Amino acid sequence: MAQERLHLRGVVLPGGDRRDVFVREGRITFDPVPGARTVFDGGYLLPGLVDCHAHLALASPAPAGASLEEAVRASARRQLAAGVLAIREPGGPSHHSHAIGPHIGLPRTFGGGRFLAPPGRYVPGLSRDVDPGRLAEAAVEEYRASGYWAKVVGDFPGPGGRITPNFTRDQLAAAAAAVHAAGGRITIHAIIPAVIEIAIDAGFDAIEHGTSAGPEHVAEMGRRGMALVPTMLIGDGILGMLSGYGASRSELERWEAILDRQGEVVRLAVEAGVTVLAGTDAGMVDHGLIAAEIANLREAGLSAGQALGAGSWDARRFLGLPGIEEGAPADIVAYRRDPRAETAALDEPVVRILDGVEVRD
Repeated sequence: MAQERLHLRGVVLPGGDRRDVFVREGRITFDPVPGARTVFDGGYLLPGLVDCHAHLALASPAPAGASLEEAVRASARRQLAAGVLAIREPGGPSHHSHAIGPHIGLPRTFGGGRFLAPPGRYVPGLSRDVDPGRLAEAAVEEYRASGYWAKVVGDFPGPGGRITPNFTRDQLAAAAAAVHAAGGRITIHAIIPAVIEIAIDAGFDAIEHGTSAGPEHVAEMGRRGMALVPTMLIGDGILGMLSGYGASRSELERWEAILDRQGEVVRLAVEAGVTVLAGTDAGMVDHGLIAAEIANLREAGLSAGQALGAGSWDARRFLGLPGIEEGAPADIVAYRRDPRAETAALDEPVVRILDGVEVRD
């Protein structure tokens, strides 16, 4: 498909310089392009938002009875409407999201294969059941199926709503070593301190949620160069899940206190050098809510640049994607208002360009 020559003028973030940006043959250039059509003039330009934790097959806006493929595509379209040009899916119930991308007009998607959990230790029907002794082998298979990641469900509620580990330290260490030897990265759903600690020690690349992490955990994560995706949007979902598994009132109150402290720990993680990424855990919540998660990071005490970066340029760098720079694939979202000054501006993308093509609803 022939790609238009496009022109945008605005303040380019994160640098903050007002520039003329051109798109030619799907790529960014700052050199004038004759005949380029001006699609935006006056405002702010971001290299697209990134949802670093979303499950496209879950909570889809697709109609009831839709196939998994239709559900995944409908979720991706909802994300795109919110200005999300890249999605990291750290695990899912199927491999259908691996076919999503700009070639079909949908966000760049980086999958993590299927969720890996022991039988009966995750939401029924969503995970690949794995004998704990075969976790390493299964993790490599799921990494190879996705080409990007493998994801382990490290803990889950049992009777009475008490969250307990799914795997031992040795099993997790073997999985991390095997995926790394195969050239991939591995992440873990970890809520409780015991699993957070063994995941750090086992050499995982990232922790999803990390809800009850403490200062000592994030300090060690910073020393090891790990990433944290705190998914602060799902606090109510965690409490609801625990209640559904029969947690007592005192247990729920304990978790309410943990969730109240999460913002402080996220701020400490950034100070410790942890790569904190914005992810909504869409699937537990609706798709397209990344602006709300970025707002949560601001409320946790991150600067405007840190919070925006966690859901844009820093997240793209983590995924191996460039920003708005010479020769880069043209992924750009334009806003009239400054998202550094008011996060709510992210709810109003004016122009979206994905891989050099202007997105039209």
